[in-house]
Amino acid sequence: MTAKSAAAAARATVYGYPRQGPNRELKKAVEGYWKGRVTADTLRTTAAELRTANWRQLADAGIHEVPTGDFSYYDHVLDTTVMVGAVPARHRDAVDTDPLDGYFAMARGTQDVAPLEMTKWFDTNYHYLVPELGPDTVFTADPAKQVAELGEALALGLSARPVLVGPVTYLLLAKPAPGVPADFEPLTLLDRLLPVYAEVLADLRAAGAEWVQLDEPALVQDRTPAELDAAARAYRALGSLTDRPKLLVASYFDRLGDALPVLAKAPVDGLALDFTDAAAANLDALAAVGGLPGKRLVAGVVNGRNVWINDLEKSLATLGTLLGLADRVDVAASCSLLHVPLDTALERDIEPQIRRWLAFARQKTVEVVTLARGLALGTDAITGELAANRADLAARATSPLTHDPAVRARAAAVRDTDARRSQPYAERAAAQRAHLRLPILPTTTIGSFPQTGELRTARADLRTGRIDTAGYEERIRAEIQDVVSFQEKAGLDVLVHGEPERNDMVQYFAEQLTGYLATEQGWVQSYGTRYVRPPILAGDISRPEPMTVRWTTYAQSLTDRPVKGMLTGPVTMLAWSFVRDDQPLGDTARQVALALRDEVDDLEAGGTSVIQVDEPALRETLPLRTVDRPAYLAWATEAFRLSTGAVRPDTQIHTHMCYAEFGDIVQAIDDLDADVISLEAARSHMQVARELAAHGYPREAGPGVYDIHSPRVPSTEEAAELLRTGLRAIPAERLWVNPDCGLKTRGWPETRASLENLVAAARAVREELSAS
Repeated sequence: MTAKSAAAAARATVYGYPRQGPNRELKKAVEGYWKGRVTADTLRTTAAELRTANWRQLADAGIHEVPTGDFSYYDHVLDTTVMVGAVPARHRDAVDTDPLDGYFAMARGTQDVAPLEMTKWFDTNYHYLVPELGPDTVFTADPAKQVAELGEALALGLSARPVLVGPVTYLLLAKPAPGVPADFEPLTLLDRLLPVYAEVLADLRAAGAEWVQLDEPALVQDRTPAELDAAARAYRALGSLTDRPKLLVASYFDRLGDALPVLAKAPVDGLALDFTDAAAANLDALAAVGGLPGKRLVAGVVNGRNVWINDLEKSLATLGTLLGLADRVDVAASCSLLHVPLDTALERDIEPQIRRWLAFARQKTVEVVTLARGLALGTDAITGELAANRADLAARATSPLTHDPAVRARAAAVRDTDARRSQPYAERAAAQRAHLRLPILPTTTIGSFPQTGELRTARADLRTGRIDTAGYEERIRAEIQDVVSFQEKAGLDVLVHGEPERNDMVQYFAEQLTGYLATEQGWVQSYGTRYVRPPILAGDISRPEPMTVRWTTYAQSLTDRPVKGMLTGPVTMLAWSFVRDDQPLGDTARQVALALRDEVDDLEAGGTSVIQVDEPALRETLPLRTVDRPAYLAWATEAFRLSTGAVRPDTQIHTHMCYAEFGDIVQAIDDLDADVISLEAARSHMQVARELAAHGYPREAGPGVYDIHSPRVPSTEEAAELLRTGLRAIPAERLWVNPDCGLKTRGWPETRASLENLVAAARAVREELSAS
């Protein structure tokens, strides 16, 4: 096919779409089902209605080929585990008894059975459920979900393409099941898994699929020759099947590197590649392998992870370069639109001119369709869209919102010494022990306590004027009193105020910093039914006034025990926001760090002796390619130290991280120079404690003994046993006892019971240590 005919054939598609609905109908239905207020049939009906609405919106926007199979009650990787029959042994009875309840048991656990481990999906804030595999794993095909959803779309008269997690990525994301040696490599199961994928593909073809998309984002990471060989073997096998639909192998989030020639040579029918700035090298690499003659190329030129409008002329230039490199060039977003909010039209509080700079999922589909039309028909067909796009890009570039000379001057004046504590850790630790006088194995929580319906109602009442500020603050004071009183009675050593005034650990701060935009309906799925509203980092950052001092000092006035000041760190403020794309991330991180530095100084001046600066996103934002990591870690760790570097030696600085693979960043954790770090460890059976020990981590650490992402209450003995496991890696004088993460999403009954058991476990192990 010539470049001209390839352009004429250009069509628009996307890889996935937000699942929740415009009013988070899916969240409400699923949580209603968990609570017994919604029947299984009602839940299924709600889900089907949401899928239909999504497909119709896409088709009405001009998307030629809609995705199916991307919709999920909880997580698409968990859906894949069900599809290939890799249900863990401890969940099989539940799944056999009731597949829906068993599905949620794998995701959330029950009082008697632990859930699957949860961790971050590559370098996003989406969490997936980690497959558990072993040498005895038997795969069996269960394509019912994928076949049914394809049938729903086809019944609407739509052209539809099922989207599946590819077999190589699925195995590379998996971990050895409990009891399986840690050195077991799930990828060794590939030959056992491929026949199951073959069966699924055959069933999808029989159901009417012309194309099936197999997502292989794991191939954009550094891969060994053996892993690349496995990918080649997988797609030789699947591509050689006679009873299959056409295969589109997709990658996103970064450049493919050495995996690109492997996939280009495979007997598949097309590739979907990311061509945004993060993966611009894919263009040169594709040309270097001679393109994709006779194959389809789906070009991801619209950023599926950020919210800024596309530069249409730049994307058209990229698409024009791609013509001639494939038999057919189609246009798409760079990844699933799962990672962005639904629609800017729902945002009534963002100034209309600024709103024109933004593109959420619906706007991105319009951009994809516009680019496909421009590629197929020429720029004359989209003259109006191009002119409007140029004007919007220029307005943003010249807006006073994006540039504050005072902020930039302060950031430029930062010295190396500003990011270093005045004394080394050993001296600080002695000063802190003398000042705080904590027992061995001190107990604390991560920060937040349950966000009750009453608290959410109070915030809603304040927004709508049903109560005034004085009435709202009285409710917050009462909640803080209750939280502090409970912690004292439970026997916790370092207390928190519970964060009742905070809607979200990032949004709360963003609403008080210059340069941020808050959304009203910009919900994005983090995991399961947990949705967040990432703020939009639009301009230069500063802190006009203290943000947390008032409530922290009030809590401290209620108790003689130390109360932690709670802040969200600079990297997490970036990672859990939609960041500006017009300057380096490191520059933005330094601005945020300086704003937080002012807050840390004010907390200390107000009498706060323990200050926690959370950085759960430090690992999440780690570049997928090893070669890109040193530069990132340099500015990321400097930003943390800059925010905490001015405190006195006897002020104890904590940080917190959760639900990530920490082994990759142990040196960076060390480089933060925090006095204490708390980490998720319960689901991973204290793996991080062993990783810290192997590194020789010299500071204090609290690997979690209570999994807060499950409703189950850990027994005292269970928490004590995890604590004993932690002690085998970390000396008692440096070990803290705490939950995995904040308690915001939990209910009060389970929180009380779990923390009481946690404190009892700490006391029991202290007695064991004193007796030994």
